[in-house]
Amino acid sequence: MQALPPLSLSEWLVLAVLNQQPMHGFAVAQLTLPQGELGRVWQIPKAVVYRSIARMLAAGLVVPESTEQGLGPQRTVYAVTPAGSEAAQRWLHTPVEHVRDIRSHLLLKLALLDRAGGDPTDLLRGQRAVLEPIAKAIEDQRAQVGGFDAVLLAWRRATAVAALDFLDTVAEPPPPVARQDGPTHMVDT
Repeated sequence: MQALPPLSLSEWLVLAVLNQQPMHGFAVAQLTLPQGELGRVWQIPKAVVYRSIARMLAAGLVVPESTEQGLGPQRTVYAVTPAGSEAAQRWLHTPVEHVRDIRSHLLLKLALLDRAGGDPTDLLRGQRAVLEPIAKAIEDQRAQVGGFDAVLLAWRRATAVAALDFLDTVAEPPPPVARQDGPTHMVDT
C-alpha cells in the first residue's frame, strides 16, 4: 500500500463516515451541521466535505459507487476502497498524541465508534497509556520553571489531569438512566 497523504480531521471524519456506510457528500454534510449527529463534535462546511471526497478519490481511498436522483443534480454515492477502510479503522482506533486533541480528535473518534456500535474500550485504554507519561513529565517539570512558563505548565497539567479524569469517567459503564416523562436536554459546552 502506498503512503497516505496527510489527512485533516475533516477528511478523516468523512472517510470514517463513508467507511460505515456508502453515501453522497450532501448526506455527509448533513451529519456535520451544527445540529447534525456529528456536528455536535466537529462541524464541516459542505464545500469542505466535497473537497475532502475529492482528495480521497485522488488518493484511492474512496470510489464512486452509484448515483442517486435528488431535487437538484444527481448525487454520487461514494464507498471506501479496501485501503480506505484499513486507513479509517486504523485512525479510528489510534489514540491522539496531544492533550489538546482530546476535545476534537478523540471525542470525534468516540462519536464515530458509538455511531457504528463499536466498543471504545481499547481506544480509551490506549489513550490513557499515551496521556499518563505526558502528565508525569509535566508534573516532573513543575519545580523547575517560573514566570509565565509556570503558568503555561499549570495549564498543561490541569488539562492533562482533566483528560485522564475524562477517560476514567467514560470508561466506566454508565449508570442506569431513570425514565423521564418529559423531553431531555443536553448541555452544550
